[in-house]
Order: sequence, then structure tokens, then C-alpha cells
Amino acid sequence: MTLEKNLLGKTALITGAGQGVGQGIAFALAERGAKVAVVGRTLSKCESTCEAIRERFGGDAIAVQCDVASREDLERAVTTTVEAFGGIQILVNNAVSTALGPLLSLSSDKVLKAYQVGPMATLNLMQLCYPYLKAEGGSIINLASTAAKRWDMSNYGVYAAEKEGVRALTRAAASEWGADNIRANVILPHATSPALKGWIENNPAEAEAFIASIPMRRIGDCEQDIGKFVALLCSPEASYVSGQSIAVDGGQAYMG
Repeated sequence: MTLEKNLLGKTALITGAGQGVGQGIAFALAERGAKVAVVGRTLSKCESTCEAIRERFGGDAIAVQCDVASREDLERAVTTTVEAFGGIQILVNNAVSTALGPLLSLSSDKVLKAYQVGPMATLNLMQLCYPYLKAEGGSIINLASTAAKRWDMSNYGVYAAEKEGVRALTRAAASEWGADNIRANVILPHATSPALKGWIENNPAEAEAFIASIPMRRIGDCEQDIGKFVALLCSPEASYVSGQSIAVDGGQAYMG
């Protein structure tokens, strides 16, 4: 089946796109015709994603090395993307720094890093991309987590808190920028990322119970399940969807 190229003429800037969920999103958007700025800390991984986009879809992509905790790096990433493609119509904030563990065990440095890479980087990049998103109408997709919906949040307090910060910023962006024809949504995915694989290997019993709690009894695929849903959210078919937190998790979370 040939997919409709409903993102032709659009440029997407995606952080954390060298692997995992970010890479899956990059592939799905490129398949629908978007040009992609693949942004991440490790340039070689970003370049590999770009090569795959060209080989699989004949798409246009650039690799941009960036530490999202640095506003200067983010400014450079935005400038590089605009110089290469002329604008930005889609922004995906996916980069993450995980701070898991009991509250008494977490250092201030680790907590601060999680917030710098999470809510702070999300806010910085939304601010930097705003003029370009406003110019033609745009879509912001931020990634968060259903961790704050857990009944037992032991070991997930800081992680859940910074993800809830991302959700709040997204809702504010949708409220403040809707008149500028900018949509902002959050997805809360379960996906087979390198980070999740590492967690499963280190916590086999908890992982088994976790997967059993998913009604569909599986973890989502980065491209087929998560990436393609993001592509739908960025498409004209979702032009009236904004300010929403959407769990893409096989039915596990209840967002009420």
C-alpha cells in the first residue's frame, strides 16, 4: 500500500532522533514526505538515521549534533535546520535524561539534569521554533510518560514530575498559541527503545508484570506504533486536535 505523502513541503526538527522512539518518528514523517532535521548528542547515530531515510524513502534529512541541555546548542540546531530547509513546521521534543530511584537516593545534579533535558529543553525549543511555526502554522509533539498515573510511584517520583512538567508546558503552548495556528500535543508512549530494553534486562520481574498489565500484552514498535501515530497527529487530518495528552501504550493507562 502506498502511503499518502501528506507531509510534503513540511520540515520536522526531532530531538533524540539518532535511535529509539525519535528515530521511529523520523522514519514515519520522512515516509510521508517531510524533510527531517535529525538532532541528537551522538552525530554518528544521527547520520545513520539520515542514511536510512535516504535509502528507504528517498527523503531529505540532515544530522545535527546537539546537547539539548544547552540553549546555545538548541539555537544552533534551529538555525541549521532553517538554513537547510527554509523553515520548521513540525517540532518533536523527544530527548530524555532519566532520573529513576528512591527520592532519598537522587542527587541534586541528577535531578537538575533531568529537568534541563526535559521541561527546560522543551520550553527552550518551543520558544526558539515559535516564529517559524507561526509563519505557516505548525505542530508541536512533546513526549512525556504515564509514570505519574502509577498507583505506586516508588522510584519514579522525579521522572514522573519532570514529565508532568512537559505536559503542563504543552497545554500552555496550545492555549497561548492556538490563535497563531500552532497545535501542541503530548504523547505518552510505551516503545521498544534502547532505554526500555536496558530496564527490562535489569528488572526482569518488574518488566514481566509491566507487560502483563498492558491489555495488548506487548510493547509498541518505535516506528510502526509510535512514529506513525505522530505522523497522523502532524497531518491535516488532525488539524483540530490540540492541547491533548494521548497515551500510546496498548491501553494500559487511563488518562481521566
